[in-house]
Amino acid sequence: MSDIVKPWLSVYPEEIPATLDYPKDSLLHDFLQKSYSKKPEQLSMRFLGKSITYKELYESAVACANALRECGVKKGDRVSIMLPNIPQAVISYYGVLMAGGIVVQTNPLYMERELEHQLTDAGVETIIALDLVYPKIAKVRAKTSLKNIIITGIKDYLPFPKNLLYPFVQKKQGLKVEVKYGNEIKSFTQLLKNASKTPVKVEGSPDDIAILQYTGGTTGLPKGVMLTHRNLVVNAYQCTYWLYKSEYGAERSLAIVPFFHVYGMTLIMNYSIMTASTIILLPKFDAGDTLKTIDKEKPTLFAGAPTMYIGLLNHPDIAKYDLSSIKACLSGSAPLPLEVQQKFEQITKGKLVEGYGLTETSPVTHANLVWGEKRVLGSIGIPWPDTEAAILSLETGELLEVGEIGEIVIKGPQVMKGYWNRPEDTAATFKNGWFLTGDMGYMDEKGYFYIVDRKKDMIIASGFNIYPREVEEVLYEHPAIKECVVAGIPDPYRGETVKAYVVKKEGQEVTEEELNKYCREKLAAYKVPRIYEFRDELPKTTVGKILRRVLVEEEKTRIKEESQVEQSGS
Repeated sequence: MSDIVKPWLSVYPEEIPATLDYPKDSLLHDFLQKSYSKKPEQLSMRFLGKSITYKELYESAVACANALRECGVKKGDRVSIMLPNIPQAVISYYGVLMAGGIVVQTNPLYMERELEHQLTDAGVETIIALDLVYPKIAKVRAKTSLKNIIITGIKDYLPFPKNLLYPFVQKKQGLKVEVKYGNEIKSFTQLLKNASKTPVKVEGSPDDIAILQYTGGTTGLPKGVMLTHRNLVVNAYQCTYWLYKSEYGAERSLAIVPFFHVYGMTLIMNYSIMTASTIILLPKFDAGDTLKTIDKEKPTLFAGAPTMYIGLLNHPDIAKYDLSSIKACLSGSAPLPLEVQQKFEQITKGKLVEGYGLTETSPVTHANLVWGEKRVLGSIGIPWPDTEAAILSLETGELLEVGEIGEIVIKGPQVMKGYWNRPEDTAATFKNGWFLTGDMGYMDEKGYFYIVDRKKDMIIASGFNIYPREVEEVLYEHPAIKECVVAGIPDPYRGETVKAYVVKKEGQEVTEEELNKYCREKLAAYKVPRIYEFRDELPKTTVGKILRRVLVEEEKTRIKEESQVEQSGS
């Protein structure tokens, strides 16, 4: 650790040490075995009415590991898991690790081009996938190294009678997929049924790669982030200290954020397994279903994205449901509007705090305190134990003083090993041992960090630097706005100009003129959006992060097409 100033340590409550004593030589999957040993009959998962104990989960993961070895998976082999939040996703994840393999988390929504890139880049020979995505796998199979395709379905772990009814529902919705099983295409449930239930230990080191987690590809093709067992053990362990009022074996975590996203993987799956908590699985986010699930299953912990909290708060029937079981919520993936935080806490009486992290940091590096000192609104919080953070000048490369805006940089045991087969990209993202986040921000005198925007999202209009987040915060305060995103679009005079994409709340009306007047009262003139576009919805990732880049690309395409029309007409 370096000698940088760490004012945040004075903010830590006595329950959170500045440095933690991590389990030595522990591999990530060891925690499943420990939870099974301590709490075999504790519920590990609840899935649409089905209960699975830690004994059942552990034995299934052992069977999965042995089945994978019988399929030829060796230590260090990459195994893709292309599943939503269903029991098989958790079983497969720990099964791959027990077999000594490296998990490659694959988004089931990937299109063929994205799937082919990831499987080829990672050198995947075995994939465990949902039956509904099999047609996409079949199309790219010949262009990849795939040897084993292991298929499962939603119905495989549904309780009776839902498991019998589901195929009819699937067929009615046009979602039925026929899979012809054979030598290379295998049934997940059949493999586990026939596999040995005796654990076979594969030697490993905490510095071995556990996960290849692909970045979102906002800057070119997605890169495989190498996260080690130590990286992931440390981050889940840090989480247990941050949530110090939580009780071992007594918490219930709502799992809507997908496990194939590093946020859901660490803060829900790994944290829950480490603490013998119950994971309440939901394969996709639907505001109504989520409210019903909270009311029925009584989760105590909930990690989500701002759009999820916005969706719940705007549901017309929210008052009908009891949300009081929720003790603590963490919001990540995108900035949390202040109004949303305050309203959600008022309804649930629980705590909702904003945190921060990246795929490359396993992911969490900062969070506001859940308990103790009053949370700082608008801040991503303070660094977690054993985590250093600072602000780097883009001009000089020097560390900046309190209050100065620069790039947020990180050091800590949760920072990745590097990018898979990309040594140049790895070298470019580190400077003097600091990981460069690409996010612009500043630190206050107490050690709280604030993001002003992504380095690449910053708008430069007539020479002025404009951070979209600042404009979005103002727009979110307007009572008629449900969601918004601000982007810089090409402008022949200013270079770039500010455009706001807005989704109105149901039953609310607001005009471009009214928003313009509103913003001019709260922002410097050069920051005020020049264009407003009202939409029914905004493009989002699977975790609810609004895709600003998609809107920017749409705008560039539109401008190009208009230019071509003008040229052809002249």
